[in-house]
Amino acid sequence: MARWEFKLPDIGEGVTEGEIVAWLVTPGDLIKEDQPMVEVMTDKATVTITSPKAGKIVETHGDVGSVVQVHSVLVVFDLSGGADAPAPAAQAHTAPAAQAHTNGHGGNGRAEPAATAVGDIKETLPGLAARAPAPPPAAPMTAGAGSTGYFNDKPLATPATRKLARDMNVDLRSVPPSGPQGRVTKSDVEGFARKGPSAAAPSPAAPRGEAPRSAPAHEPVKITAPSAAQSTLEERVPFAGVRRRIAAKMSQSVQTAAHFTFVEECDVTALKALRARMKPRAEAQGVKLTFLPFIVKAVVAALKKRPVLNSALDESTNELVYRKYYNIGIAASTDAGLMVPVVKDADRRSVLDVAREIERLGNDAKSGKVKVEDLSGSTFTITSLGADGGLFATPIINFPEVGILGVHQMKQKPVVKDGRIVVGDVMLLSLSFDHRIVDGHVGAAFAYDIIRFLEDPDSLFLEMA
Repeated sequence: MARWEFKLPDIGEGVTEGEIVAWLVTPGDLIKEDQPMVEVMTDKATVTITSPKAGKIVETHGDVGSVVQVHSVLVVFDLSGGADAPAPAAQAHTAPAAQAHTNGHGGNGRAEPAATAVGDIKETLPGLAARAPAPPPAAPMTAGAGSTGYFNDKPLATPATRKLARDMNVDLRSVPPSGPQGRVTKSDVEGFARKGPSAAAPSPAAPRGEAPRSAPAHEPVKITAPSAAQSTLEERVPFAGVRRRIAAKMSQSVQTAAHFTFVEECDVTALKALRARMKPRAEAQGVKLTFLPFIVKAVVAALKKRPVLNSALDESTNELVYRKYYNIGIAASTDAGLMVPVVKDADRRSVLDVAREIERLGNDAKSGKVKVEDLSGSTFTITSLGADGGLFATPIINFPEVGILGVHQMKQKPVVKDGRIVVGDVMLLSLSFDHRIVDGHVGAAFAYDIIRFLEDPDSLFLEMA
């Protein structure tokens, strides 16, 4: 057997490791040159690694969800009957799920993390075959272990921080992060090492007469084994890739921003009539006109009146950054999970242009063709659940933004106009704010600004640039 080891190629842009999202081959498979083998997610994007030559798969290294280093062995081939010399590095193509995680830089060159928002998120990722779960993590290293009770089996950190942790004998999985996007920084590692091991780790059994101690809230949860009769009724799939990245961003937002939600009704009868009049003109130009472009323009007009809602807190410098550009994220549900494509410079676009851009971004996201730059750089986010919007929800802020707007189902309800009760088209808007930055009365005023623009769309046109 002509055995050849294929190693994870250098994907570029400073990437040193990647998480295995899905295996597309199994040992024993005969594959052709350029046939997709594995999907790997990095801090930049998800890429599909293809086979550099034809052969038989002998071994695959790494389970779904495990992190592999660049230049480590990924696949072992049997090249019997063919060339035995190593081939050039395999190609790395952007995969459909690729754009769900980005490098955090928008079209304006401003640093932003990947977005998160409330929405319909699929439970199964495409190409994610059910495989045996990854083995439990090894026991933590001694320095600082157990001093906080914190544990994350897949910590985010730069290569320099990882090297520092190794040099200081610190287990990164036990270090609470303070950096952007939940990243462990060098100062986190140094501070953790200074604290040293916990002096009082809880014992397995509580002393007689004492109530048993509760496990820390952030301790990893282990699901107990089912009975023999129930074991066939359970299925385990890796919690990995896009789904886990979304979970990390959602958790970071909830644990960092002090959320509060404001809900109010909006009578969109006039807006509905305006859209009905404008729809044929838009269709004549090949544009699908929904309510979202009007909502985007109303949000932009309100942001200009309340600049703090278009800001972000830079915790590394303890500065509030007021953004004077308006990039509006629109949450979109895809088979790969929730994505938030961004309408850049929404203040400079017409209603038709916003509609055209929303349609393009939505189609690209659902087809897997969305570009990395289209998924980052947002300054405020809108999540619309359409016909499934329900009464209202409490959307989670797209951190480090300070507010998010949830748009809900439009329903016919009795409303009072000029002292008379009439039937109106009403929807609820739910807005969540970061109470560290936004006071309650400011958030309420911002909500009513949006409502006034939507209830009287003629005034909205007067506010457009």
